[in-house]
Amino acid sequence: MARPTSGLSDCDRPMRMDQIIADCCEVRIGSNPQLSALLGVPADALGLVIFAHGSGSGRLSPRNNYVARRLRDAGFATLLLDLLSPEEEQDRRNVFDIGLLASRLVQAADWAATYPQTASLHPAYFGASTGAGAALRAAAGDDRITAVVSRGGRPDLAGEAALASVLAPTLLIVGGLDGPVINLNQAAASALACTHELVIVPGASHLFEEPGTLEQVVDLAADWFRNFAKVDR
Repeated sequence: MARPTSGLSDCDRPMRMDQIIADCCEVRIGSNPQLSALLGVPADALGLVIFAHGSGSGRLSPRNNYVARRLRDAGFATLLLDLLSPEEEQDRRNVFDIGLLASRLVQAADWAATYPQTASLHPAYFGASTGAGAALRAAAGDDRITAVVSRGGRPDLAGEAALASVLAPTLLIVGGLDGPVINLNQAAASALACTHELVIVPGASHLFEEPGTLEQVVDLAADWFRNFAKVDR
């Protein structure tokens, strides 16, 4: 399923705040702690993609903001949020607390259901690295979630019980050079009872840094979200 693409020039470059939020607004989600997020909603959005970042990343990640910008171009609203407060990030145990991270994603989906700009949009999750495990844990048993996409993810971290309970169609994307993670994704795929697919992108490493590989991820993700979108008109 790999697609020929041109090289990327901007997904790895440091981005200024004004570049990142050019078509987004800053929002705050919840309280105690209050989480910072970037929301972008194109006209006639097909749905809302909520991002679950990997360890050490957050709403200002150039890589995830590249993906989010491309998804907005494809017609999807995006919500990139910091799953932990600055204080919580100081404790490294929180970075790998999948239950805690998943609860924040559920909180974001709950918030989006009541926020005027997103209340009519059905949510989906895009998870990277450890964030994929959190996204699948959050999606377990939640019929609001239309789809889940994992990029170079650790879906195994969701746990077998959660994986078996995921209802949303799930796409697992792994780099062809990311051997150990391929094996983990194959094992996680075997635990999924929902509609699912595992796609290996040839020549891509864990972070999809090779020219054209992250663009393939975006194309695959946009198609997956579009195929399972639920639009209320």
